[in-house]
Amino acid sequence: MGENSTEARVAAAVQRHARWRAWWEVETAITAVMSDPEVRRLGEEIRQEETRLGLELRPRFQPLKDQYDRAVREGNIDVLTRTCHGKHGRWGRICVLTAGHESAELHWGITSEGQPVAWVGSAPDDD
Repeated sequence: MGENSTEARVAAAVQRHARWRAWWEVETAITAVMSDPEVRRLGEEIRQEETRLGLELRPRFQPLKDQYDRAVREGNIDVLTRTCHGKHGRWGRICVLTAGHESAELHWGITSEGQPVAWVGSAPDDD
């Protein structure tokens, strides 16, 4: 009985260490990639283009943003459940388009600073 308990604790410790090591390796790789000057330059270029496109499309999509803002103020769950269901909020964006637009791949909304933004695609964890 004591031997199985010791084996189980050792196995659990090995698993914890393996998870920690994998996490550390991934974090180290991500940090190395994100610190590359070319990656930073491209990231800034993409951000600027998304901002430019967001401003360009503002006249077309502003009514949807206004509707979204009203729904938030009034707690209108019906309207809020019809907006894009993508998980963009964790990336500092809210898409104000209605659900179902995802097949077109274009999202339009606001950043966490309240600026208009348009982007193509979704976050990797969107279902």
